Formats: sequence, C-alpha cells, structure tokens
Amino acid sequence: MTHIVLVCQNRACLKLGAASVLAAFQAAASPAIVVVKSPCLGQCGNGPMVRILPEDIWYWRVNATEVPAVIQRHLLGGQPIQAMLYPHFHSP
Repeated sequence: MTHIVLVCQNRACLKLGAASVLAAFQAAASPAIVVVKSPCLGQCGNGPMVRILPEDIWYWRVNATEVPAVIQRHLLGGQPIQAMLYPHFHSP
C-alpha cells in the first residue's frame, strides 16, 4: 500500500516547526511513502499537523523527533500511534 503523508506548511504550523517535520518525512520517502508539502489543513494552532492517506489518520503537534516512530510503527507496521492521534478526528 502506498501512503501519502501530508505535512502542513502554512504559517501557524511553520511557526511550530513544520519545516523540520517535513524534512524528516522527506528523508524517509520511498515508492511506498509519498510526502507532500501541504497547504493549510484547517487546524491552525494544533500543529504541526500531519495527515496520512488513504487511512485518513491525523497526527497533531508532531515534532521531527517523532517522525521515525510514525514511519516505523504506522507507515511500515500498520499501527497508528494512539498517543499522537488528533482528538478532534479520533476519539481516545
């Protein structure tokens, strides 16, 4: 399965470190992991926001140090990281 990773690069997310999150995902890009520099995902103030398709999984307040775990556990292992899920779209 190919995963598409959208990383918000709008002003609010950029102030919170979204550029380094994007760079960390881009370093792991492969034919199975497509990384997209996304415009605003509409969740300003809760970022950096990352949306994983086709599952439509949203992660919030992501920092670059967490990206390897998302790649290993979710994108390669098939298990979303519960503690990082955005509660607006995923109930605890």
